[in-house]
Amino acid sequence: MGPVPGDAAGGGSGGGSAEPPDAELVEGSQKGDYAAFDVLVTRHRGKVYAMIQNMVRNEADSWDLAQEVFVKVWKALPKFEARAQFSTWLYRITHNVVYDWMRKRKLETAGELDDNLMSRERIATGSLTTPARNARPDEAMERGELRRKIEEAMDKLSPEHREVILLREVQGLEYKEIAEVMETSIGTVMSRLFYARKKLQTLLTHETGS
Repeated sequence: MGPVPGDAAGGGSGGGSAEPPDAELVEGSQKGDYAAFDVLVTRHRGKVYAMIQNMVRNEADSWDLAQEVFVKVWKALPKFEARAQFSTWLYRITHNVVYDWMRKRKLETAGELDDNLMSRERIATGSLTTPARNARPDEAMERGELRRKIEEAMDKLSPEHREVILLREVQGLEYKEIAEVMETSIGTVMSRLFYARKKLQTLLTHETGS
């Protein structure tokens, strides 16, 4: 049941046509169907692991926290109501687990971004290693330099601003879903996103011009 980097993780409504949607699997899990819950975990663990890894940037801690997320999900499933999408509810639990971890360690800023920051498809599936093709040395150097600058810029954001960027730009959540995950208003989400983007642009422009 543990999270495995590189696992395929389908969308909230299920990957192939033969696969049951999340709502059906949730209903089965609530009745104690371990097989249904295992399908849910397999479907979503890549995204959960990648989200945590992008926030805390420590492989061992990311594995432990992802495992903790799904333990909490299993325990909380009886109380889950289908007023929100399962994936949104899952991200909210992930959010709470990560911030509890940060508070315990008194981390004001935590985490960098993995090599595939802006590749939503790769992060969504948890595929964090294999490139699509072999890059020329000069291309690889340029991309490596850009990645370093992005990592350094993201590291200067607060956890809240880093998370809102990840949820919107990487995970592709809507404003309403992000507000539910972060337990705040849509206006606050928009404000944080505006600030985070502006801050990133300023930092990256400064880095590029320096």
